[in-house]
Amino acid sequence: MTLDDDEAGAEAATLPAEAYYQGTITRVYYGSETGVLRSDNTGREYRFKAPFVEIRGPIPRVGGLREGMHVGFDLSRTSSGTIVSLIRVQD
Repeated sequence: MTLDDDEAGAEAATLPAEAYYQGTITRVYYGSETGVLRSDNTGREYRFKAPFVEIRGPIPRVGGLREGMHVGFDLSRTSSGTIVSLIRVQD
């Protein structure tokens, strides 16, 4: 079974928070639209950078993120290391 892009996006948007790794935003650099978050489970820090990160939730942009904010996130591997590919802001 294949899903259209609209169906896949709607399904991903309704995933529960438990479907993502959990973490806390530790730094946000608004000028360069980059930042760092720390995993609650492992304590590791991961970097994110627009436009390589998709932000879902009530404020879908880097400017809406605040230090100390609890978020769900997903990771991707690249040739230069592991990066945050998705941040889900908790409602």
